[in-house]
Amino acid sequence: MDREYLLKLCEDIRADRISCEDAADILKELPFKDMDFARIDNHRSLRTGYPEVVFCQGKTDSQIADIMELLWQKNSTVMGTRATEANYSAVRERLPEAEYFEQARIIAVSRKEADKKGSIAVITAGTSDIPVAEEAAVTAEILGNNVSRIYDVGVAGIHRLFDSLDEIRKANAVIVCAGMEGALASVTGGLVDVPVIAVPTSIGYGASFNGLAALLSMLNSCANGISVVNIDNGFGAAYTASMINRGKYE
Repeated sequence: MDREYLLKLCEDIRADRISCEDAADILKELPFKDMDFARIDNHRSLRTGYPEVVFCQGKTDSQIADIMELLWQKNSTVMGTRATEANYSAVRERLPEAEYFEQARIIAVSRKEADKKGSIAVITAGTSDIPVAEEAAVTAEILGNNVSRIYDVGVAGIHRLFDSLDEIRKANAVIVCAGMEGALASVTGGLVDVPVIAVPTSIGYGASFNGLAALLSMLNSCANGISVVNIDNGFGAAYTASMINRGKYE
């Protein structure tokens, strides 16, 4: 239940379009809705500014569809991450307006286009890091941010990064997605005056340990202003970057 929904409910009560009894039934589910297999946090948007996001991995198609349908009743935007085509097909049967962002593995449905503000730069070291970066970029856009995508600018050809520095430095937050040794986050952190959110990816050969090497490298960065999220967690990086970016305008 977002602020817009709650304000409309208040207006409907004042205009006698909804009875006090019906309003009481609606508000009864304000904190959360118990669905047996999930307890939906209807209060999330009022507390944090963003509605609950569905992590689709590990859930059945019907569970995802049920959850997103319920969230849609009380929010202007609903989003699911780590979604498959099968998940999307189940959701689309209930919510025909839903979109699927294949590379980002995100399902999203909105009543209106987000009022985008500021700028977040999303950078990858290589092309193989793009799926994680797209999860970050699409999430940031859905949450109401302008996004600049700067892909394949890793340290093996550092001149590619320098060529895009002007665009990167316009951002209020920078997300860096890198696998292998994860060096791009440190390099970027030494070139910009805004927070850098580093996302280690699971890209690399054996001793990269599915992203652990990049994670440890980023955690041990000597560059200031770098925060590190979990391996492949583009969503988490985007959420944090969005709070930083939109905080400048609210």
